[in-house]
Amino acid sequence: MDYTSLGNRHITSSNTAINKTKPQAGSGHAPIVGVVANPTSARDIRRVVVNAGNLQLADRVSIMLRLLAALGSCGIRNVLMMPDRHGLCALLQRNLERERAYAKASERWPTLTLLDMPVTGTVQDSQRASRLLQRAGAAATIVLGGDGTHRAVVSECADVPIAGLSTGTNNAYPQTHEPTSVGLAVGLYASGRIPAAVALVTNKCLDIQIFRAGTQTLHEIALVDVAVLRDPFIGAGAMWDADALAALYLSFSEPDAVGLSSIGGLLQPVGRREAGGLYVELAPCDSKGGAPPKFMLMAPIAPGLLRPIGIRHWQRLENGVPAKIQRGSGAIALDGERSIGFAADDTIQATLHENAFLSVDVKACMRYVATQGILRNFSSDGAVSAPDMP
Repeated sequence: MDYTSLGNRHITSSNTAINKTKPQAGSGHAPIVGVVANPTSARDIRRVVVNAGNLQLADRVSIMLRLLAALGSCGIRNVLMMPDRHGLCALLQRNLERERAYAKASERWPTLTLLDMPVTGTVQDSQRASRLLQRAGAAATIVLGGDGTHRAVVSECADVPIAGLSTGTNNAYPQTHEPTSVGLAVGLYASGRIPAAVALVTNKCLDIQIFRAGTQTLHEIALVDVAVLRDPFIGAGAMWDADALAALYLSFSEPDAVGLSSIGGLLQPVGRREAGGLYVELAPCDSKGGAPPKFMLMAPIAPGLLRPIGIRHWQRLENGVPAKIQRGSGAIALDGERSIGFAADDTIQATLHENAFLSVDVKACMRYVATQGILRNFSSDGAVSAPDMP
């Protein structure tokens, strides 16, 4: 059987195939939508030193209220959310009670239930919540966070489609959408009004394996970029020293991105739906790390932080072909955050996987809604009159 490795679990390639004949949501039972909202995303030191600002709890509550309003209008009655210990859920529930008290007769708010799970205030919360949402039968999971939060969700559960909202420091993977539109797209898909063949798209990821003494000891994924660093220190995890970069492995690279993937995007753009990825070999600006760079490239490696990057070489990555990382000791940053240190005698390989997990295509959903007249004569109880077609 053909397996695609994803984090510490394995999924068959058929699990990520989009059913072309019938939707995977709205199968007769009351649909459930999950929410994993990182209460501390976009609050690390990188945003402080580059004047990018922070996302406050009140801003996150505003996003959630817009999501819930849209989900409720689509007939979604049950929303399961990851709890937190930073006050996000408590403030949201108070505001939701106020909205219910003053709601008009036409407004419908879903029931918001917090997942029954321990809260650690670490990435383990997002991972545990993802597993619980899968067990609960969620039709989709809405993720509020940056690349790291989305990676945590996907690494634990690639079988539930995700819809991302960009609320982190590194936001190369989650696209920028108004929360109302995300709620409408997810709600109409989950309730069965938009077929999976329209609503869902497949995504690439990078699979990282480290072998020590010939035995696999670590297995992780990255949704966008894997950076190989020259020193083995993890520190606070933030990655902004351009001269520390030795190489990049990119699942996609868009020229309008901010973060490490922007380096590849400004060299050779590779779309997130395009086949293949990109490998970039880098050189320090002072040329102390060996051969000098062929040229320097100015790139925004963090919000408001542009740095000259020494470029030696770049080439395309092929789907499913392992690329061995050859160098001495160092560290690896996954989606912009230092995560793994490695020794000189470790063997490391990065493999690009296409069709690794599913996400909700908000633009495609809303175009389908418009062309099919789904919101004409709409009733959130499921009784939708046939649209007037021209």
